[in-house]
Amino acid sequence: MERMTLESRIRTLSKVELHLHLEGAIPLAALWDLLSKYGRPADIRSRDDLERRFTYRDFPHFLDTWRWKNGYLREYDDFTLIASEVAADLAAQGIVHAEAFFSPGDFTQHGLRTQRLAEAIRKGLDAHAGAITVNLVADLVRDFGPDQGRIWLRELAEVQSLGIVGIGIGGSEHAFPPEPYAAVYREARELGFRTSAHAGEAAGPASVWGAVRALGVDRIGHGTRAAEDPALVAWLVEHRVPLEMCPISNLRTGVVASLAAHPIRAFFDAGVVVTVNTDDPKMFNTSLAEEYEALAAHLGFTWDEIRALNRNALAAAWCDNEEKRRLGDILGATDESLKG
Repeated sequence: MERMTLESRIRTLSKVELHLHLEGAIPLAALWDLLSKYGRPADIRSRDDLERRFTYRDFPHFLDTWRWKNGYLREYDDFTLIASEVAADLAAQGIVHAEAFFSPGDFTQHGLRTQRLAEAIRKGLDAHAGAITVNLVADLVRDFGPDQGRIWLRELAEVQSLGIVGIGIGGSEHAFPPEPYAAVYREARELGFRTSAHAGEAAGPASVWGAVRALGVDRIGHGTRAAEDPALVAWLVEHRVPLEMCPISNLRTGVVASLAAHPIRAFFDAGVVVTVNTDDPKMFNTSLAEEYEALAAHLGFTWDEIRALNRNALAAAWCDNEEKRRLGDILGATDESLKG
């Protein structure tokens, strides 16, 4: 198949994404408006300057930039705005279902309450309900500690009906291991939440082992550095725990030296349940189509393998069987139309 033909098929394909941070997916035009609303820094005089801000020395520098950007989300209306803009952007890319993280703890500095924050986000997402379904996953951000995480978990339970399907822990993985969150994760399951954890991104295989053994997660966010431990890879294959992999994110933050060196090909070939995602697409200048195109260009993924990755995402999605059947019909119809 000619490369441009493959790219065309990828961009036309109806897609599912499972690891996307709402605050990292804000289209730059909307983020520019927020900076203008609250006062742009002196060194950001144009949108080109803003785009250049999203270049990182390493993972801690990325986290510093993340916190800087989040400082411009200060009111509930800001979240309705960004949720609507993100949903519209995803739908325009052919994404029919997404599961998006949001981080309540990052905005307590502005006096924003978890419940009202979730309501504001859902209001924005619902503006595009006919084009895309977006379930929410709350990032408890491990930097704040498990005691605070438990408080946010219980607040989230009050508004679970807003499509909040799960929890996770992002943040400074290299500084805060997962094990202290074991009791929080047990309570989350009792409340009916699904669970994930960022692991194997900024820390090594021990972090992934902690997430699967101590937290009992349903999915792993990233999991990239699990490749350093063959026994862990074998465990992931045996237990069918899906990985929410984000190749271009890993490249941008220095987790891998190149896309060709990314372990996703080896994981896929070994039988690990791999899904492909963008993480923070506007902060990493990527899209789900570009992720798939990069896998084809640098790691030899074929059209059939890309379709398999997309089906993995649907199988691992946190929605009920009826919704999976509906989405499966959409994905199948797209596959059929792109044959030949």
